[in-house]
Amino acid sequence: METTRHFTATVYVVDDGATLLHEHERLGKWLPPGGHVDRDELPHESAKREVREETGLDVTLTAETGDVSSGSVEPLPEPEHFQLADVNVHDGEVGHQHVDHVYYAAADSRDLSPARGEAPADAWEWFAAAELAAGEAGRFDADVAEIGRRAIEAVSGGGDAQK
Repeated sequence: METTRHFTATVYVVDDGATLLHEHERLGKWLPPGGHVDRDELPHESAKREVREETGLDVTLTAETGDVSSGSVEPLPEPEHFQLADVNVHDGEVGHQHVDHVYYAAADSRDLSPARGEAPADAWEWFAAAELAAGEAGRFDADVAEIGRRAIEAVSGGGDAQK
C-alpha cells in the first residue's frame, strides 16, 4: 500500500492561560484548529487562515523567524513542532499521513465566530494547563495535552503550565 502525505498546519491558540480545543466530529478526538496547507500557501499563512475559518479569531503567531537570508531566500516563521500523524490506518498499514507544522498563537479575544460549514462556536472549549494534565489519560491524546500545556507556558509566560 502506498502512503500519501499532505502538509498541514495546526495552531494552539492561547488566551488568558488557556488553549482552545474542539472534539473533531469525524476523528472523535479533541484537537486545536488546523488543516491542510493549500498549494499557494506557506505553512504559517495556512495556520492563521485555518484559525480564522474555524474560530473567527485573528491570532498572532509566536513563531520565531530564522535569521539566515539572501537576495533569493526569505526566512519563515518556524513551527514549534513538526509531527507525522497517521490519519488512515487499515489492517496495520498506513494509507494517509499528515506532516504537521504546529504553531503557538496568542488571541486577544474569546469571541468565536466560525465560518459557515465549520463547527459551531459552542463546540469549542478553553482548557487551562491543569485541565489538560488531569484529562490526559482519557479525554485528550497525550500529545495534545502536552503541546497544549507547552503553548500556554510559552504564550502566557508562566501560569500553571508545565513542560
